[in-house]
Amino acid sequence: MTAYQVFDTTLRDGAQREGISYSVVDKLAVARLLDEVGVGFIEGGWPGAMPKDTEFFARARTELDLKHAILVAFGSTRRADLAVDKDPQVRALLDAQTPAVCLVAKSDVRHVERALRTTREENLAMVRDSVSFFRAEGRRVFLDCEHFFDGFRFDPKYTASVAAAAIEAGAEVAVMCDTNGGMLPSMVTRAIGDVADRLAVLLGLPLDEVMTRLGIHCQNDTACAVANTVAAVEAGVRHFQCTANGYGERPGNADLFATVANLQLKLGLPILPEGCLEKMVRVSHAIAEIANLAPDTHQAYVGAAAFAHKAGLHASAIKVDPVLYNHIDPAIVGNDMRILVTEMAGRASVELKSRELGVDLADHPDTLTRVTKRIKEMEAAGWSFEAADASFELLVREELGEEVTPFQVESYRVIVEHREDGGVVSEATVKLRVGGSRVIATAEGNGPVNALDRALRDALTPHFPALAGFELADFKVRILEGSHGTGAVTRVLVETRGADGRDWVTVGVHENVVDASWRALIDAVSYGLLRG
Repeated sequence: MTAYQVFDTTLRDGAQREGISYSVVDKLAVARLLDEVGVGFIEGGWPGAMPKDTEFFARARTELDLKHAILVAFGSTRRADLAVDKDPQVRALLDAQTPAVCLVAKSDVRHVERALRTTREENLAMVRDSVSFFRAEGRRVFLDCEHFFDGFRFDPKYTASVAAAAIEAGAEVAVMCDTNGGMLPSMVTRAIGDVADRLAVLLGLPLDEVMTRLGIHCQNDTACAVANTVAAVEAGVRHFQCTANGYGERPGNADLFATVANLQLKLGLPILPEGCLEKMVRVSHAIAEIANLAPDTHQAYVGAAAFAHKAGLHASAIKVDPVLYNHIDPAIVGNDMRILVTEMAGRASVELKSRELGVDLADHPDTLTRVTKRIKEMEAAGWSFEAADASFELLVREELGEEVTPFQVESYRVIVEHREDGGVVSEATVKLRVGGSRVIATAEGNGPVNALDRALRDALTPHFPALAGFELADFKVRILEGSHGTGAVTRVLVETRGADGRDWVTVGVHENVVDASWRALIDAVSYGLLRG
């Protein structure tokens, strides 16, 4: 056994999250990503119970070339009163041909008697028979002791006997599962100490060896799954189960990335192979994309906001030394530090953010003062540059005296026509000056903003061919807090994508939603042309 076993169950337990439905191709892609980040075991699903998982294991034999991970098939122990070699679920698990299997068994006597409707003795026999069968077939075996902590609190003697039966039969690890997710770290620590003492007596093994045979699997119903997992490892457990991004049923599971980072960076434990930790951000976001879920921007370590600083006090300290307000160097996990420019920003925030965007204001103190003052005034009027780096950079360059918009807007007009047949068409006309020439363009669209965007492009593309590669990727409208009715102040964020796939975000604010949109569009085009 390696010192610590990182057992990932994103493809089985994580797939139980509401809204996730992986195809077989998705599962293969996720497995490759998990292997890339260096996990030791990948639980791929339940063959026999789910046709999709059966196909996954069949394809995995020829399509997966794992460098770090061992593929694991999941299933249950034999059914009560049925010979292990006659159980179709057991046969399907064997047919998956994985080097390792993870069996689930009841360890709470209440579940044994009420859910399985069998006896205590038969449940223990089911564990022994199933583990022994797979060991005889040359498989590594892990046993998930379902409802372990709840069962241990109710009847510690019986729950410990389930783990002991598995280990005696040859299971590599008996995994203590907080299936209902109701534990707190102190509860986990106390239970593990008690369990270890009992198993040392039942198995006749020294305590340190007993700890190498125990694992932990935590659900997140108390928001303590990561903390509980770390507590278990601190108590001596060497095998822990997680899911990427904490995906799973109800509030989910222990987040793989936070758990691994805490253990490796905070406790100094050798968890992942060298060179894998810095891949966490990319792998986290790639798995979210496959799951068709937006990455959690506030996720520890790997979220886009994990090292984002907003307060001016923070920025002042970071300007002296980034370590003063970052608990680790973000690059260690593949992340970046960001400075957010808002009404809370001071000179340090503006200077750091400008430098981040490639504009150094250190030698321009007067400009720095003007930009800071202007940002605060605009934020008070409803503008927000927190998510609009492109508009912020244009503002800074403008204050430095640079020409940021290579055209002049003379006027624009939008007409919305509701036709007799029920159709609604918007028509926009823009009048610009480009290089001394006056340009007029008209275009139709499915709404005022779409029409304006098309007209603006039609007017400028002959002069700036690069515009043909720009794409309006997203458009968000927000009515600002404290403003109501048709005269409310509106903030518009426009996300634009260039031909190289890079995105940038611009902002516009006005009482009129069309004018707010127009301002954001002008910035979007200006920034795109500026960056080339």
